Amino acid sequence: MAREDFGFFHQLRVRWSEVDMQAIVFNGNYLNYFDVAFTEYWRATKLPDVIAQGEAGLEMFARKASIEYHAPARFDDVLDIGVRCAEIGRSSMRFILEIYQADQLLVSGEMTYVYADSQARKSMPVPDTWRECLMSMEHNSAAH
Repeated sequence: MAREDFGFFHQLRVRWSEVDMQAIVFNGNYLNYFDVAFTEYWRATKLPDVIAQGEAGLEMFARKASIEYHAPARFDDVLDIGVRCAEIGRSSMRFILEIYQADQLLVSGEMTYVYADSQARKSMPVPDTWRECLMSMEHNSAAH
């Protein structure tokens, strides 16, 4: 995707503890970056957070994550992490995430979550209100 295709970004700075012996961000940390940005994206939607979901007994479980590395981030780099809802199925939601340092794409990836009954661990349909909210957020982002 192009950077302009993202209506939501979360910014963070690379900390010393996230860098490996090669003086670049250790590859596993990018999933943490995705998770932090996704949490902020979700907060921006104003949909029920993980605590409210847990109390309701219906939550989102990570089903799949994929990452493609294009260039490394380094200590003290300021990263912009774009999050976009790409698809909503019956019970799943697919998000595209990209990490930029200035205008350079460093990492791209996808995360798929399944909405499910916490106790039964069985998928449930994504609530219509969630669909409307996510699609509205993406539509409004595309308009800008």
